[in-house]
Amino acid sequence: MSIYDGKKVLITGASAGIGYALSEELARRGSEVIVTARRKDRLEALAQKIENTGGKAHIFVEDLSLPESGKKLYDQIKSAGLNIDILINNAGYGRWGELTSHERDDYSKMLQLNVTTLTDLCHLYIPDMVTQGGGGIINVGSMASLLPIPYASVYSSSKAYVLMFSEAIRYEYQEKGIKVMALLPGGTESEFASVATEKSEKLTKRYQKREGSAAGGAMQTSPEVANECLEAFEKNKQYVLCGGRNRFLYNLTRIMSRQRVLEMTGGIFKKIAG
Repeated sequence: MSIYDGKKVLITGASAGIGYALSEELARRGSEVIVTARRKDRLEALAQKIENTGGKAHIFVEDLSLPESGKKLYDQIKSAGLNIDILINNAGYGRWGELTSHERDDYSKMLQLNVTTLTDLCHLYIPDMVTQGGGGIINVGSMASLLPIPYASVYSSSKAYVLMFSEAIRYEYQEKGIKVMALLPGGTESEFASVATEKSEKLTKRYQKREGSAAGGAMQTSPEVANECLEAFEKNKQYVLCGGRNRFLYNLTRIMSRQRVLEMTGGIFKKIAG
């Protein structure tokens, strides 16, 4: 029997991409999913799709890039009488370009979503999980958690936080029955790139051109990432870097100097976002 069977799982950022795929796959594996995002119409369509195949879904519309939104979501879910067994902090976004090409308020929202709300939800749900005798947390970082990424400096730094934070709380709560894993996807077919470039017509055109190249074709699909994630969590992995190609590239960087790694990642992203 799947470890996900009968579990209540909260997935943030569930309206598209990896979050959407995780919601579908968890429902297939017997979970009761609690999905949240800003776009009500997409959440309703997802919930209907899950329920049409015999699953169960609850939707909560919330913009987690706003201060105190994590507590607001937590209170709404509690008021609905739902206790969470597994928390998946998937919601997040990035921006591409030089540091000063985006406004400080935009970065503040990104950090609120990628870092602060993620931390708040862990802080809120861990005591409940301890009381319940155990639980699980999956925090979605990125391959960018492992490397400095020029032209995505704030985003990659926020995802480095996700990895370090996840590993640390994994150690703190492992003896209390709480499993924590960081999911580190690489390039994935999702809406991420369109969001990362949406404030610049130049960057959008550059990415679309690059997407048609061999590099674009190497991206994983969101369902592929979702399956790798759930299989790794079932094995109680500390983190999982998705995709054989991504694992090969990361292992290559481990024998390189940090300066050489910086030159490599900077060169790659300058072609898109420089």
